[in-house]
Amino acid sequence: MHTRDRDIDTYTTKDGSQIRELMHPDVHGNRNQSLAEAIVSPGEITQLHRHGKSEELYHITRGRGWMTLGEQEFEVNVGDTVAIAPGTAHCIKNIGEDPLHILCSCSPPYAHDDTELLE
Repeated sequence: MHTRDRDIDTYTTKDGSQIRELMHPDVHGNRNQSLAEAIVSPGEITQLHRHGKSEELYHITRGRGWMTLGEQEFEVNVGDTVAIAPGTAHCIKNIGEDPLHILCSCSPPYAHDDTELLE
């Protein structure tokens, strides 16, 4: 399987981030995980949420953010990776002047019905 980011449309997820699904079983035929790029505009914050089944990895590729992960809060920068266990409340705020870009890997794959908004 092969995708090209320039061919992938952006949509808004339940948490309010702009997402491009780089690889997802519902579209591309892979089986056990999804990979997306999330973009959060300067000053914006995603809604606090959790996933019942999916473990998620965030890898910061551009920008700066303030991560809420359960009871923890901390700054994230380019090159940082955060593991988000199923059931853990999380959100991220862009604290920089440029868009915050995050690679998001989910296993099992991201699903809207596995996302519970907490705000």
